[in-house]
Formats: sequence, C-alpha cells, structure tokens
Amino acid sequence: MTTLRAQLQQKAQSALIQYAIFRWESALVLALSIVLTFLLPRPFPWWPRFGWPLLGLIGLAAIVYSSLTDAETNARVLLQLFQEQFNPRAIQDRELRRAVESALEYQRRIETQIRQYRPGVIRDRLEDTASQMTDWISNIYQLALRLDAYRRDDLLAREREALPKEIERLTAQRRLEGNPAVQAELDAVLESKGKHWQALRALDARMKQAALQLEQSLTALATVYSQVQLIDAQSVGSGRAERLQADIREQVARLNDLVSSINEVYNYNTKGLG
Repeated sequence: MTTLRAQLQQKAQSALIQYAIFRWESALVLALSIVLTFLLPRPFPWWPRFGWPLLGLIGLAAIVYSSLTDAETNARVLLQLFQEQFNPRAIQDRELRRAVESALEYQRRIETQIRQYRPGVIRDRLEDTASQMTDWISNIYQLALRLDAYRRDDLLAREREALPKEIERLTAQRRLEGNPAVQAELDAVLESKGKHWQALRALDARMKQAALQLEQSLTALATVYSQVQLIDAQSVGSGRAERLQADIREQVARLNDLVSSINEVYNYNTKGLG
C-alpha cells in the first residue's frame, strides 16, 4: 500500500527536477553555452561545433544530479510538500500553529538525517521510521485543527456559560410548579439540558487532555529526533531501531484514538447545538 510519505516523495522528485532546471546556476550554464556557441564556436582547431552545447548539457545534468542527491535540498522540498499537506496557516491559534510548525521541523531534520545514509539496512529502517513519522505528524495536525476549532467556537462558549444558569432557573421553576403536566414537561427539559451539560463538560475535559497530549507528543518528537541521531550499524543488531519504531507506533495509535474520541464527542455536541 502506498503511504502518504511515498506519495509526497514522488511529488518531491518532480519538484526537485523543476527546481534544478530553474536554478540560477542552470540558467547561467545554458546562457553561457548559447553565447559561446555564437561568439566563439571553435576556440581551438580541434573543438567541435557542438562542443559548447554538449558542455552545457553536461553542466546542466551535473546540477540536476547534485540537486537530487543533496540531503538538505531534498528535505527542504519535502518539507514544503508537508506544509502544503499539513498547512500550519490553516490554524489560527498561534500556540497550536507553532506546535505544528515544530512538528514539521522535526520531520525535516529527520528526513535530512535519513538521506545522509547510503542505501542499506540502516537507511531502510529509518525510511520505515519516517513513514511512521508521517502518520504521527498527520495525527498531530488533526488534533491541532480540532483544538483550534474548539477554542474559536463561540457557540460552545455561550452554551458553556448559559447552560448552568438555565438548569438553575428551570430547577427553581420545577420546585414551585404545582401542575403535574407542566412538572413532567419541566422534568423532560431538565433531563435534556443535563445530558447536554454533561456532554459539554466531557468535551472540555477531552480537549484539556488533547492539549496535554499535543505537548507530550512534541516532547516525544524531540526524543525521537535525538534517538535517530544515535542510530548506527550497531543499532541494527541491538534492536534500537525496532524499539524506536515501536515507540512511534504507540504514539501514533494513542493520538489516533484521541482524535477519534474527540471527533465523536465534538460532533455530538455540535449536533446538539444545531
């Protein structure tokens, strides 16, 4: 199955080729080869007429190759694609936006680290780790989006302030009401309001948990980044890479469960408000 990271890597390859072709160095090489072809077609008697164009093509190929194999450039282009996929600008809360930007920066640095290894067992293990990291970043982004929407939800804020007063008012009215039919109606309304208040409190508690989990995830990302720096040939035999992948899988599963539960509680509350 094609992972999101694999899809972004394919796009990154195309973007890198375009980047290499449109670099100022590429433009300079092509311009010089054209100018020299017309102004100095044969600087030496043995120089062929196609010498400058051929040299220009060789220079352009070298620039493209260096761009494709440069670890920092690869990571930067991949980060741009990640930022398009997980756009921090879509998050209005400044604190949450910084959290997503920090997560993407850890992703960029880990991608840079991976490309410094030659193809082999270590790189394959780190590639698997990076694929899991993409799922992790995706869950962090989804969590930040939901927290951002929650913090900006003025309707929930009004309900949070108004519901206790409404319940208190209806409870006082119920105590004074003598008509059985009206009492039954008030009981039904109070039960409905009570359920909604409980759901709202559950949402608030879940969102507090989400904010703490987001902070914990960023700390865990920093730890993973440090561990990636320590992986070497001995790590393959020691099982360090496998433990790192297991830790990431646990983080991904934990965030995935939290995002799913928040969606359920949040959707329930917004449907109730509708």
